[in-house]
Amino acid sequence: MKAKQLYKQLYFQVIIAIIVGILLGMFYPELGEKMKPLGDGFIKLVKMIIAPVIFITLTLGIAHMTDLKKVGRIAVKAMIYFLTFSTLALVIGLVVGNILQPGHGLNIDPSTLSGDVSQYQQKAHETTLTGFIMNIIPETLFSPLVGENILQVLLVAILMGVALVLTKEKSQKVTEFLQDLSTPVFKIVHMLMKLAPIGAFGAWLSLSENTGFILF
Repeated sequence: MKAKQLYKQLYFQVIIAIIVGILLGMFYPELGEKMKPLGDGFIKLVKMIIAPVIFITLTLGIAHMTDLKKVGRIAVKAMIYFLTFSTLALVIGLVVGNILQPGHGLNIDPSTLSGDVSQYQQKAHETTLTGFIMNIIPETLFSPLVGENILQVLLVAILMGVALVLTKEKSQKVTEFLQDLSTPVFKIVHMLMKLAPIGAFGAWLSLSENTGFILF
């Protein structure tokens, strides 16, 4: 691949941004706090678009099917896959955290850590199977689209997709609307990915202040 083409590749830009962020963090760790909004802002932008992408993609995927039995199987598989891989990710995280102990030995000031961590830990201990299942059911039909519960988004998308299949002729305009809406939504995704190098740069540079990773 030519060098002219290489620098245009997103993965290459992200790698360079990470390297520059690490180097600047080593020499100028005080820049970490100033650049932190770059990483935090990019993460918030990505989280902003996740729910609409999942909802539109899954709803349209189901709506374009004609076999209701196939729709049911795919809906069940989607929920099972999500639950399975979420559980697998949790298990891997626990195993890696207890065996490898990432971050052990780093000069981290506990006072600089977010207080949200303790809240998540408390919620994890209080969560029961019944509570977990009830948490999948949203308060309203469209509230998952403005929240952060992906399981609720999946549930609403599956229900909406099945409803569009059952009312195919009468709801054709709704399907067409979602199809048209998918174009600008995925354009937003494309635009956000262009900001990935900036987000990576800010995130890695801000690590220098939180971890005390200083060269001198």
